[in-house]
Amino acid sequence: MSEYVIRPLTADELQQAVDWAAREGWNPGHHDASCFHSTDTDGFLGGFLDGEMIASISVVHYDDGFAFLGFYIVRPEFRGAGHGLKLWQRALSNCTARNVGLDGVVDQQHNYRKSGFAFAYNNYRFTGTVGDIKRTLTRSAGTEALTAVSNELKAYDRQLFPTARDTFLQGWISAPGHVSRVYSEDGQIKGSATLRPCRVGYKVGPLFADRADIAESLLASLLETLAEDQSRQDVYIDIPQPNQAAFALAAKLGLEKVFETARMYSDHEPDVDLNRIFGVTTFELG
Repeated sequence: MSEYVIRPLTADELQQAVDWAAREGWNPGHHDASCFHSTDTDGFLGGFLDGEMIASISVVHYDDGFAFLGFYIVRPEFRGAGHGLKLWQRALSNCTARNVGLDGVVDQQHNYRKSGFAFAYNNYRFTGTVGDIKRTLTRSAGTEALTAVSNELKAYDRQLFPTARDTFLQGWISAPGHVSRVYSEDGQIKGSATLRPCRVGYKVGPLFADRADIAESLLASLLETLAEDQSRQDVYIDIPQPNQAAFALAAKLGLEKVFETARMYSDHEPDVDLNRIFGVTTFELG
């Protein structure tokens, strides 16, 4: 009889799960595995059949009150045999956080509801090319390079994420190829953003801004760092549906809606101002 074992993933095995995500069309970043694993080294589980990894899931704990679920993948040839469900159940049974968030494909909402998750809102992925977006953007003063996680940045980020995520932020900002910018007015941070290279093109996330013009300035500042030969590369931004100013900005820039997820929570929707979230950090970690 085959033996099915569930255990934490090593860093190399997490990279394998990221490769699976790429094959699923999720377009991960080049350094996602290292950034994600450093956030919670115990938060990634794999299902192994006779020693072979066939499934993955993550429930990354930011603190005792909040975690985020992602990387729920079963290799296609092993689907339908219950391996994924066992992994899902183990991951949630190991979760000590009171509230767990996830971004799931829309047609799986009913399955997530069975596990106690409730719909909060949709996130929509928009895309356009570097060159087309740059030609439309209007940049104003106020942006500067972001290379370290200051106390001010931690405080700003905490307003727009359910809990503190200092370890994640430091890894995200310092990862090779990632470019981050911050926007300040009168000595106070009013926006922050990161551009990361992915298997296809680039993703912008987070894109946090107190106003739409700040979001536009940050986006312009990020894209100006790219070489001219990148002008035909795609740029992706994941926008929460309640932020109508972000949708208006996407329309102004001529971005195309290409994908959507259902943001769901196991306990309650966190009290964050979605009108200041012009781009979700990542579907895998929230």
